[in-house]
Amino acid sequence: MSVSLHDIAKAANVSPSTVSRALNDHPRIGTQTKAHIKSLAKEMGYIPSAVAQSLITNKTWTIGMVITTVADPVVADFVDGVDEVAQTAGYSLFLSNSRNDPQREVAVVETFQSRRVDAIIVVASRIGSTYSSKLDQLKVPIVLIENQKHGDFYHSIFIENTIGAKAAVDHLIELGHRRIGFIGAVDRPKSNDERLLGYKMALQQANIPVEPELISLPDSNDDFERGQRGLAEMVAAQATAVFCYNDRTAIGLIKGCEQQGILIPQHLSVVGFDDIQIASYLRPALTTVRQPRVQMGRLAMQMILGLLDGQAVQNQTLSCELVVRQTTARK
Repeated sequence: MSVSLHDIAKAANVSPSTVSRALNDHPRIGTQTKAHIKSLAKEMGYIPSAVAQSLITNKTWTIGMVITTVADPVVADFVDGVDEVAQTAGYSLFLSNSRNDPQREVAVVETFQSRRVDAIIVVASRIGSTYSSKLDQLKVPIVLIENQKHGDFYHSIFIENTIGAKAAVDHLIELGHRRIGFIGAVDRPKSNDERLLGYKMALQQANIPVEPELISLPDSNDDFERGQRGLAEMVAAQATAVFCYNDRTAIGLIKGCEQQGILIPQHLSVVGFDDIQIASYLRPALTTVRQPRVQMGRLAMQMILGLLDGQAVQNQTLSCELVVRQTTARK
């Protein structure tokens, strides 16, 4: 049986309201009485009711986080960063998958609101800027991490996708490659467009023509499958190097190369994006663009705390870093 305020009041020979005030450090309760009641509550194993406290404070101390899938290690790092700051600030985190479905994303956000979470963080939002018109209705702070909808949103965390992608392709060009392919992701429209733009900018600045047959956008929502499907187009276009939308796409490509006897990097140089943990453990280890995923999660939660405190917050754009390993070599 759980211990109630009435149980503590009976043991302390005071009223339940006195116990409640003492546990909440009300100034009208004496120091000795507070200490005695708190000591009794601890001895009796009293656990405050979060529901009751939320009715008093109008806060639930919970944050709803909408993620695309728990299977993506990039998302897992975002969650780690958010949870680290949330736990320190006394908040609990609720997770729910959107599965890259805009309608499901809206439904999850509305469910979180009905659960009276204090704020919501959305990863790779598919409805992005439309939240702007709903903020007044939702009456809950929302922060987006890597919004995938074109258009502005009040509170967002981004990375420099175009600059990072350009650095990846510049690296391949410096190694002497001229037939450089790109395998993209149709289900991440905004970041895909930004990374494709970086790819094109690097080629154009090096006076290398952008050839449509070297750009592959496989019709798949699975990153690994996307890489394997894109390989056929890269082979047909006689690519000597490939820049992939993300590391999981690059891993799928490398797996396909292994099955076909294509050696990495002797026959084909490969660059990914994200620098997930497994990238450095591959053999050969994957050259990739590192994005500060945990830091992005931390910043998103810090932005939430600022909004909950009534502060004006600024959108954040973080830089990327090229990490050169063993999947790229001179042409």
